[in-house]
Order: sequence, then structure tokens, then C-alpha cells
Amino acid sequence: MNTAKAHLVDDDEAIRDALSWLLKSRGLPYASYDSAESFLANWSNATSGCIVLDMRMSGMSGLDCFDTLIERGSRLPVIFLTGHGDVPLAVATLKRGAFDFFEKPLNDNELVSRIEEAMALDARQRAQNATVDSVNARVSCLTTRERQIMELVLAGKYNKVIADELNISMRTVEVHRANLFDKMQVKTAVELANLFKSGR
Repeated sequence: MNTAKAHLVDDDEAIRDALSWLLKSRGLPYASYDSAESFLANWSNATSGCIVLDMRMSGMSGLDCFDTLIERGSRLPVIFLTGHGDVPLAVATLKRGAFDFFEKPLNDNELVSRIEEAMALDARQRAQNATVDSVNARVSCLTTRERQIMELVLAGKYNKVIADELNISMRTVEVHRANLFDKMQVKTAVELANLFKSGR
């Protein structure tokens, strides 16, 4: 299991140390990296939490790192750290999906609050994705006929109507319906509909 952390990416050792101490004092798990390249080498789809990313670094910049993460399909919330002159750039990154930005010198309490919010958002998104994956895995176990019947059940149609539409007996509909409910781990049509509301 990949522990959720605040991933600190900054080439300034003093800032990394200060942020590490701050997060440690608040009991937040963290990992620190001295370059975007180092972070990307350790990143995977399982990496969870959030990223605190310096906008300007020697080597790969924070913006280039952000672009690379987007290309790789990362959904980790990103909080940018910026110098005064980078504020317009930081605002532009918010429009492209960054979670927030903070201008140096940093307000410790505000930054920690936003890191906690970013990590909570990531946890919610991962739970949602796990639900979607679970529902999709169950659907993949259905036969073609069971899927047909499921679509008609979700459309609110009764067994007799389904039997007429598919030109099969009511008894056959009942058997397929019981099987699909079993595979989808639900007991009623309402539960089935709710599963798709929460999982899609």
C-alpha cells in the first residue's frame, strides 16, 4: 500500500528542510526531492497524497514537471510555490488544473491547511475510482444476455416487458435477473441503479 504523503519538490535545501520540519511538527507524512527529475523517477500511478512543487528550479522546472505529470495521467493535486514575479504564471496553472499556489515567503498555517485539503481530495478521488473499478469488474463478469437485461432493468422495465422485448419467457428473464443481481452484489433494481450512480 502506497502511503499518502505530501511530496515536497524544491531544489532549495533550506526550503525543503523548513517544509519538512513544518509537516513533521503537524504529524503529516512527507517525502522530499531536490529536483523534478528525482520526483518523476519515483512517481507512479500508485503515488498518493499531493505535490508541493517549486515553480522555478535548476534543471526541469516545476511547470515542465506539472506538464509531464498531466501527460502521464497523474491526478495528484499540485500546490505550486512561486516567487513574486511568477504569480500570473501560477494563476494560469490553476486554470490548467493545479490545486493552488503560494507566494514565498509562505504562510505556514495556510499552506498546511491546503496540503491537508489536497490530500483529502486525493483520498476521495481514489475511493471514487476504486468504486468505478469495482463496478466495472462486476459488469465484465456478466453474459451478453445478462447485460441486455440489466440495461432494461435500469430503464425501469418490468420482467414481462423485458421478456416481450427480448422474445424470451418470463421464467428466463427471472433466472437471468437473479444471476445478474448476484454478480452485481445487489438485491433490488434500486440498489443496482444506485451502484451506477456512485460508481460512474
